[in-house]
Formats: sequence, structure tokens, C-alpha cells
Amino acid sequence: MLVEAGGLPEQGNGRSGAKDPGARRRRRRQQQRGRGRAEAPPAMSAPTAVQRLFEACSEVFSGPDSTSGAVPPPAGVERIKSVLDSITEADVSLTSTMSYFRRATSRGIPKITYLHLYECKDFSIGIFCLPPRGVIPLHNHPGMTVFSKLLFGALHVKSYDWAEASKDSADVQSQGLCLAKVKADGILNAPCETSVLYPEDGGNLHCFTAQTACAVLDVLGPPYDDDSGRHCQHYNISSSAPSAGDSKSLPGDDGYAWLEECEPPRDFRLVGSTYMGPRILDN
Repeated sequence: MLVEAGGLPEQGNGRSGAKDPGARRRRRRQQQRGRGRAEAPPAMSAPTAVQRLFEACSEVFSGPDSTSGAVPPPAGVERIKSVLDSITEADVSLTSTMSYFRRATSRGIPKITYLHLYECKDFSIGIFCLPPRGVIPLHNHPGMTVFSKLLFGALHVKSYDWAEASKDSADVQSQGLCLAKVKADGILNAPCETSVLYPEDGGNLHCFTAQTACAVLDVLGPPYDDDSGRHCQHYNISSSAPSAGDSKSLPGDDGYAWLEECEPPRDFRLVGSTYMGPRILDN
């Protein structure tokens, strides 16, 4: 896949002191005036937006007061959310005209591109690039806290949390179904606030459908890890409720859905590409 360059090279002003007959004399006078003076130290540049995000995630998820795999305290959640809320597509060198956001064909579901920024055992940072009509199918985030910032575009989000009512139903579990309650079902339009989901609430299972070209900056804490039991599982929405006896007492209106585990859809393609924006410095 063609990797887009991160921004345009800086352009000069087209002038050169060598072509200015007085430039050499002016430089000589400036050098003479500056002799004997201590040079000012170079100004320290401010950290980039992605560096500030990395530092916030490091302190919240990996800092001395953090507990591996635990949900961050409210102050930590707000700190990461505040940094994400301030980030724009320009901060990560993305525009909606890049090849990631163009459909290669009018048929079928277009591929999704993932740009990897950083990952350690405690958290990961990355960007999902969705062309129009791109779909990230319904999936879960076991034991994870997830921050999602829509950088640009219009994105339909449908999310669920597991319903407590179905967890104790042996009949339902024997059929491989589990009841989920709808948490959100609507369209996000950038600019908008960062969304946060938790292991047990906030819409832990969700599906994204791009209405226009979209870019979603994601922070996962901790990231997926099969060895640690954090496997990304996909789900189908069952067309009918279970037929078992005690399941009749479970809710089944429009605010709920019966979900069953499934393999990722065959037409779902998620490909990786090189992130070309400002780098993260992990000291």
C-alpha cells in the first residue's frame, strides 16, 4: 500500500544572502558587535501533541501509582481525555484527501488502515483511517479502558454493554447467546469530545460505520493480549431471542440485543501502514 508522507517539506523564501552585495558587510558588523557576548541557549521547543498524549498515558497507565490492568482513577481518565480533546488531524499529519480515506472500488466494504504510534504492555496509541462506508464490525474490549477521539468526519457508532440479566441464565449460555443493552446508537460529527468506554460499562462492545472519510485516534489501556485473556472477539446480532424457559423473563425490546460470538466478517480488511506524523520520544 502507498504510504502517504506526513505533510509538505518546509519551503524557503527564495532569497540568498550571497546575491546581496551588502550581506557580507552586514554579517561582518553583526559578528563584531557580538564578540565577547555569551550566546543565548537555544530555546526549548514545546512538546508535540502526541508527545503530551504519550506522557499522560505513561503516568496514568504505567506510573508508580498505577495498577497494571486496572481502570484508571477519574482524575487519570480526565487527564488523558483532556489531551485527546485538544488534538486535531494536523497534530498527526493527516488530511481527509490522503489515500487511506479513498475507496479503491465502489463495490464491497473498503479496507480500514491502522497507523501504529506506540505500544507497551500497559497501553497503546493508534489511528484508524476509514474511507466512506468503511466498517469496523462489532467487537469487544475485555478488561480494557478505551479512549476514542474522532479527528474528522461523520461516524455512526452503535455500542452495547452486557446486560446483567443474562449472565445467570444457564439456558441462554448453553445456546451461545448473551444479552446486551444498547448504550449508544447515533452519528458523531467532528469536532466532538473524546468517547471513553470501560470494561463493564460505557459501551464496551461497539461497531463503527463511516458516513464520510473518518480518522479515529484510539488509546487502549491495556492493549489486546491473547496471553493475558484480552482477545478481540467479534459478535453477530441474533435474529431471534432464545427459546429456553427462564430466558422468557429477560428483556428483549429495542434497547437490547442478543449477541453471539463469531469470526470476523470475511470482507473485513484491516491493514497496517506507517505513521508519518510527529514521533513519540520514549525516554
